[in-house]
Amino acid sequence: MIKPKLIDHIVLRTDRYRELIDFYCDVLGCELERETPAQMGLTQLRAGDSLIDIVDVAGELGRIGGAAPGETGNNVDHFCLQIEPVDELALKSHLQEHGVEVDDFQQRYGAQGMGRSIYLKDIAGNTVELRVSK
Repeated sequence: MIKPKLIDHIVLRTDRYRELIDFYCDVLGCELERETPAQMGLTQLRAGDSLIDIVDVAGELGRIGGAAPGETGNNVDHFCLQIEPVDELALKSHLQEHGVEVDDFQQRYGAQGMGRSIYLKDIAGNTVELRVSK
């Protein structure tokens, strides 16, 4: 029987390819894992034990999936990044300094049970939940 342990990767399609890569690296702390040749339009970012794949809709892979997500329709509802314990106010301040609108942390249920998390939108309109690990 299959027993999932964690999210392996998420694929985000965008028409703001480099900007989205910069957002995940500079604002959310991901690291560049690998890049494919430019014509493929795929960059993989390391997020702890998981990957976030950024696909350029103008690249070879991106054209297969059709148009880019827009204001009224995204290709991903949301995904959750589990993060190391952090001061909640400091994290909110960091995000706001980067122009990210956020609400307050709340208790929510997830793969590890109840925990504190906050929702935000990245620059391409994807909803991201940041969850503090136990």
